[in-house]
Amino acid sequence: MTAVPPPTAARRASSRRTLLLIALVGLAPVVASTVMYLFFPRQAATNYGELVQLPAPEIVGTRDDGQRFRLADLQGKWVVVMSGSGGCEEACQRKLYATRQARTMQGREQDRITRVWLVTDAMPSSPDILASHPGLLIAHVDRASLAALPGGPDAIYVIDPHGNLVLRYPPDPDIRRLAKDLTRLLRASSIG
Repeated sequence: MTAVPPPTAARRASSRRTLLLIALVGLAPVVASTVMYLFFPRQAATNYGELVQLPAPEIVGTRDDGQRFRLADLQGKWVVVMSGSGGCEEACQRKLYATRQARTMQGREQDRITRVWLVTDAMPSSPDILASHPGLLIAHVDRASLAALPGGPDAIYVIDPHGNLVLRYPPDPDIRRLAKDLTRLLRASSIG
């Protein structure tokens, strides 16, 4: 039998370097992720709209074409709801414009969204408004029925296909951020 010569100092140093290198390769991802977490925190993704988690109230009325309207009948689609006077003053026009643009920004997914304007008085809708907002569902409702909305009748609401209020927006929303919220909702849900 041949005896194995004892390792030389150079060979021991080489073995130690190899072992140290293997340990460093194993620890590098842990150290890098800890440094990234502690020193480079990422921004939390948040919605622009205020989160609301309530069933949509039962709102009934009459559509512009004379048919009966029930908000609950729109289940199965994403619904963007706003309200205002039939005369639609400037604030109302801004809400209608913002919701139309946010829906249009959804591209081919926009058909999954129904826009509803709840008119709270007997004043008829302006033909100019009707012409500039095709596909807008208009319903005349009692203003008292809107009291069940959390945040009052001036806000804009998004209702999910199950009939739940999901998000609430201010009366004059940032259109891009509203559209971004709708995009996230549509991407996350296959229903509606």
